[in-house]
Amino acid sequence: MKLGVLFSGGKDSVYATYRAMQKEEVSCLISIVSENCESYMFHTPNIHLTSLQAEAMDIPILEYTTQGIEEAELVDLKHAISCAVEQYGIEGIVTGAVLSVYQATRIQKICDSLDLWCYNPLWHIDQDQYMQCLIDEGFEVLVSGVFSAPFDETWLGRRIDDEALRLLRIYAAKYGITLTGEGGELETLVTDAPFFVKKIVVLESESVYANYNGRYIVLRAEVVEK
Repeated sequence: MKLGVLFSGGKDSVYATYRAMQKEEVSCLISIVSENCESYMFHTPNIHLTSLQAEAMDIPILEYTTQGIEEAELVDLKHAISCAVEQYGIEGIVTGAVLSVYQATRIQKICDSLDLWCYNPLWHIDQDQYMQCLIDEGFEVLVSGVFSAPFDETWLGRRIDDEALRLLRIYAAKYGITLTGEGGELETLVTDAPFFVKKIVVLESESVYANYNGRYIVLRAEVVEK
């Protein structure tokens, strides 16, 4: 079955792509660039890098822009998916949804209206095991945004490794955060993965941070051989 992946460049959409490739054919990535950084539906930190990630993965990508207005952005999403059906003949959509009923139900509704299968390989996954798998399987995941206590500025651009996961477990127990950041506590960027043909190297970046809220902004990056 030919599938299109709703792709943000964060760990969940990248890992969902990985899982989908093990079962079906991933024909394209679909990336929605929201002009509203507070979008209800779409990941925004470093969304401009999805084309580089697609190059590193050697998978075609369709990129569309939305104003990011609540509910109205779903019209833009349906249009993007329809274009993927037309251009690549996809029969299903892959999402990286873990816990968000808001996102999952709306994507499912769009898929139903277009007669597409909706595949959510990470839905209600064991978060601890999932995060450990990312590390053990060689995914290079950087923190691209933090949006709650107790994350300080040192987390911006930090790689998710065993030490980072150890701290996340402590934070989850003490502060009630989700290990995956599904509660909006953090966002991520993937620069390499086992199935990437090439990898991404960050050449220049900057961090903006205040009051437990910050973003790691990649200014320049390139795709290089592994």
